[in-house]
Amino acid sequence: MSFVLTDATPADAPVLAQILYGWITEAPWMPDLHGPAAAVGFVTGLISSQTVRVARSGDVPQGFLARDGAEVAALYVARPARGRGIGTALIEEAKASGALRLWTFQANLAARTFYGHAGFVVDHLTDGAGNAERLPDLRLVWPAPERLRP
Repeated sequence: MSFVLTDATPADAPVLAQILYGWITEAPWMPDLHGPAAAVGFVTGLISSQTVRVARSGDVPQGFLARDGAEVAALYVARPARGRGIGTALIEEAKASGALRLWTFQANLAARTFYGHAGFVVDHLTDGAGNAERLPDLRLVWPAPERLRP
């Protein structure tokens, strides 16, 4: 699959929300707290307030990354497009801007593996009391702080 990375536009919000919501419904451990309409509102907010890059195959969004400076708020790839380099292209482009940090759920083994391969390391663990889902999470950082490098 060939793709290009472009800036998101407000018109992309419904498709990007479908990608996000699709992931929520696929993860058996992830509670669906808000439903698909809230996903559209969430993505619309990301597009209006953060840098959101979209991987497109033709005109069709296949994945996206949202970040506010060094903080990655979202990285999702549509199920049929996974394993084709889209997530890697999005995170590598973001890394070109400098240090990054992000949160993911401890149960999200696919994300933890992906970010580990991209050079991220665990910086902080929580019991989930501070997030809406009440799921244990962790903060990952790149590049690895000197104290954590082998």
